[in-house]
Amino acid sequence: MKLTIKQSEALSYLEDQTTTELLFGGSAGGGKSVLGCFFILKNCLRYEGSRWLMGRSELKNLRETTLNTFFEVCKMQNIISDEHYRFNAQQMNIKFINESEIILKDLYQYPGDPNFDSLGSLEITGAFIDECNQISEKAWNIVKSRIRFKLDENNIIPKMLGTCNPSKGFLYSRFYKPAKENRLPEERKFIQSLLSDNQYISRHYRENLLALDPITKERLLFGNWEYDDDRTTLMTYNKIQDIFSNNHVRGGEKYITADIARFGNDRTVIMVWLGLKVTHILELIKQPISVIANEISRLKTFQRVGNSNIIVDEDGVGGGVVDILNCKGFVNNSSPIDIDGQKQNFVNLKSQCYFKLAELVNANEIFVETDIPEVRNSIVQEMEQVKQKNIDKDGKLSVIPKDKVKERIGRSPDYSDTLMMRMFFELQPVSTQTTEEKARYFAF
Repeated sequence: MKLTIKQSEALSYLEDQTTTELLFGGSAGGGKSVLGCFFILKNCLRYEGSRWLMGRSELKNLRETTLNTFFEVCKMQNIISDEHYRFNAQQMNIKFINESEIILKDLYQYPGDPNFDSLGSLEITGAFIDECNQISEKAWNIVKSRIRFKLDENNIIPKMLGTCNPSKGFLYSRFYKPAKENRLPEERKFIQSLLSDNQYISRHYRENLLALDPITKERLLFGNWEYDDDRTTLMTYNKIQDIFSNNHVRGGEKYITADIARFGNDRTVIMVWLGLKVTHILELIKQPISVIANEISRLKTFQRVGNSNIIVDEDGVGGGVVDILNCKGFVNNSSPIDIDGQKQNFVNLKSQCYFKLAELVNANEIFVETDIPEVRNSIVQEMEQVKQKNIDKDGKLSVIPKDKVKERIGRSPDYSDTLMMRMFFELQPVSTQTTEEKARYFAF
């Protein structure tokens, strides 16, 4: 079988004594699935009695795509069904004449098994997960924790290979971004494989990709990880990037919004606003509510912000901060705000505020002043995960819940939630203002 240079590079990492996780991803047609199938086949034949996992988010897709590629790779290597291996469609496994085995697994995170207890007793020698952008980080970590079978006997270390097209989930922050910034840990590797790296692909494949829409073309042809073609996304990547350069946004009244760490596990993010401009961002890690309340109070005094213009996430321990400061509390699951006396078609206040935030972001009416790359990257990643839930169903509008976002990016979306809460004041009925107040509101 002829391998591309990128596939050969990947195999060298998959056979060393350092690399434990490898992501092979990029454009369509880069030879991702072929690499994964060749890797797992080679190891089954090499290590007698070993056990390997071949996984994907849904078993149906695994059978219809990845498994067919595996059979094609077997033919290329003159490995013959019922002579060298046997596929059991009921048990979903492949057994070889040397007692090695491939277990085919569905890795979707079902509500009835959020902790993947079904994988609890599994022991494997290594794993290949195709289209791993479709699984959660928890699934990835659980599979990795099960790699311990016959490692010492064969003098090998745990090996986990994932393949995918560009995605803005946990793979972006776990592999792509650190690789781009030259800070990947030694045990992790990322190889960008593009269509242009595969000299064996049909020229017609490229022509087909050229006919795609611009965003899909960026991802599947050019392997651009900065684009997301999910139609449920409320804000586009380019518009999110614009919030850091929208210096035309006027100033106005001052506000403070704060997303409080839940039970002390996440970070607390506090933002000071001048109209729709974020002028200051403060991050606190695992601080008690007394310290958080003191910091908000300090900012309130220094920035001259009234209590009525301060809003704090009241869910969890945030309620204690609200009590101390006597400010407004934001309850995510509370009823939407009526507009002009009319009920609004949203599941809850949080969804209503996120849709309003998306409206303003897409209209270039939000400005965030920060030069800290880590903060910018976090904001962009979190806001790209603001997606409409059940977009194809009739009913009230809602966004996907926080725990689902956390699964995708591996952390809580604290920055985007802090931005979202500012919309509470934009949705409030307009009160009668004095001439002096109006002049202050429209001041730069």
